[in-house]
Amino acid sequence: MMRSRSATRSTRLFLAAAAVTALAATTACGPEDPAENGAATPTAASSSDGGAKGEAPAGESATDGGGTAASGSKSNGGTGGESASGTGDKSGYGQSCGTNDLDFTVTWEAQPISHYLITAKAKSGITCYLDVNTPSVSFGSGADGVTSPVGQGGEDPIKLSGSSVAYAGVNVKTTQGEGGKQFEHVIIATTEEDPNPAQVELPDAPTVDKPIVTNWSTERGETIPRVI
Repeated sequence: MMRSRSATRSTRLFLAAAAVTALAATTACGPEDPAENGAATPTAASSSDGGAKGEAPAGESATDGGGTAASGSKSNGGTGGESASGTGDKSGYGQSCGTNDLDFTVTWEAQPISHYLITAKAKSGITCYLDVNTPSVSFGSGADGVTSPVGQGGEDPIKLSGSSVAYAGVNVKTTQGEGGKQFEHVIIATTEEDPNPAQVELPDAPTVDKPIVTNWSTERGETIPRVI
């Protein structure tokens, strides 16, 4: 009878110990696996800052979310290596004289050889340079009224500003005889491509046939046109 009571007590102690062990095991267990309770598992493509920045496609610059390029390169302003004016590098001397930057006068010179003298002066407030040595001079619209350069005189470039002037000489008739046409105006431009040539009234109406013109010069004596 004593053995049976001891056995029953031992059984109850064993069951109690087993219950305590099970409770301890349950308490020591860590957090549940996210995959088991439906939570998403982070992947390698996810951004640590919430995905605000994405990886730019190949050949494109990523942005910082405000439209600013993240690339370290700088734009050249679209100038293509040219100067800001778009007309080439003139930083050494300044802007070229366009025909509409200048005032022209034409006078008749009888000595030492009769010819017409063109005088060019910058308009008020303008400073520019005659960097094309020979003016474009013609009479009428026909090819036979275009002057031929004789290469006399010349300075390159000539600065025009204030009271400074440049001269060019024109011989309107280099042929003998009665040939030629009469004109009352002469057309002057700083270059052949100038879109705004000036039409200047002549002191008289000379007969023009195979005319010639000198280069620009600041010395009147260098602009006496001679047939070479």
